[in-house]
Amino acid sequence: MITINEHYLKLQASYLFSDIAQRVVSFQEKNPDREIIRLGIGDVTKGLPKACIEAFHRAVDEMAEDGSFRGYGPEQGYAFLREAIAENDFRSRGADITAEEIFVSDGAKCDTGNIQELFSSDAKVALPDPVYPVYLDTNVMAGRTKEFEGGRYGGIVYLDSTKENNFVPDLPSEQVDLIYLCFPNNPTGSTISKAQLKQWVEYARDNKALILFDAAYEAFIRDDSLPKSIYEIDGAKEVAIEFRSFSKNAGFTGTRCAYTVVPKECRAYDSQGNRQDLHFLWNRRHCTKFNGVSYPVQRAAEAVYSQDGKKQVRDLVGYYMRNADLIRKEIAALGYSYVGGENSPYIWIEGGQDSWQFFDMLLDKAGVVCTPGAGFGKCGQGYIRISAFNSYENVQKAMERIRAVLG
Repeated sequence: MITINEHYLKLQASYLFSDIAQRVVSFQEKNPDREIIRLGIGDVTKGLPKACIEAFHRAVDEMAEDGSFRGYGPEQGYAFLREAIAENDFRSRGADITAEEIFVSDGAKCDTGNIQELFSSDAKVALPDPVYPVYLDTNVMAGRTKEFEGGRYGGIVYLDSTKENNFVPDLPSEQVDLIYLCFPNNPTGSTISKAQLKQWVEYARDNKALILFDAAYEAFIRDDSLPKSIYEIDGAKEVAIEFRSFSKNAGFTGTRCAYTVVPKECRAYDSQGNRQDLHFLWNRRHCTKFNGVSYPVQRAAEAVYSQDGKKQVRDLVGYYMRNADLIRKEIAALGYSYVGGENSPYIWIEGGQDSWQFFDMLLDKAGVVCTPGAGFGKCGQGYIRISAFNSYENVQKAMERIRAVLG
């Protein structure tokens, strides 16, 4: 008799964004003439930068000729892209990361979910609340949690991120093995200072723990004093793996390209306490289960780092941050407390009511889709997340509707 992985049965009914999509579809079926403006899921709306498109076309043309055709590429990514990443995203900011430590993939979501395969099933996991659901759900699937009860899974150390701590969680009060951090944060939009991040690195070093650092939104940081990479902190290469993506800064959500950094110094331990090389283990997993990102996509990603590409990406990020500035201004004028939107495309708004009720009200009365904070965890109850990823005209229209409903 074939049996299933019963840890999947612990998962809640549906993935947050699937639930939102179902509610929106139901609303549209009942109200076919109503226009809906989506400020919920973090999908971009602007086209790819021109430099990326041109590189994409050139690479596709290469694939049409026998002499320049490329079949299977290196699983870790082509050297031209890995070197461009190392130089522009890390060494230019004083972080000593080499091309060999970078693994190109088809998405940070995939990598943050897959990375936990390297760790024992009894690893003690700490993650923020509210949290990006992938971190939690993949550990549920792997069997690192107990049952879901009272809004949380047993066996997980939840790091409360609240208004009281400015949505930057405190260090764990107990020893943990695996720590998930995301800054600029999804969903709250909060940021972390170098001094605060240093405390986490020191905790990991002192406790032989590992930090999984999601920096997918680093391009939206406008405050130069804030760290864009955990490797700007001394000692982080031994205790941290970092995830990045081209999805938000260059619009690759539908094109699929990201990367994970696993430094050669990065370590974990076997059951006997012997130090093990995580770079080697991730490379082994990557080569076994992944066949690489397509050559044209990697050439398009490389173009992000060209002179024209850098300017075009800055313009894209600036466009969405203009939206964020408008949302913050309107929400503040309505008297609502919020965080985010200054160095992040997300604005986390305290709604003063149940998150799903607030979601339904904005959908029903304003035709605007947001994301209910409760879907990100117990500490998200009472909040909603509004995304700046849409056209400026749609954001203007959405805020006019929200003002009419809430004002």
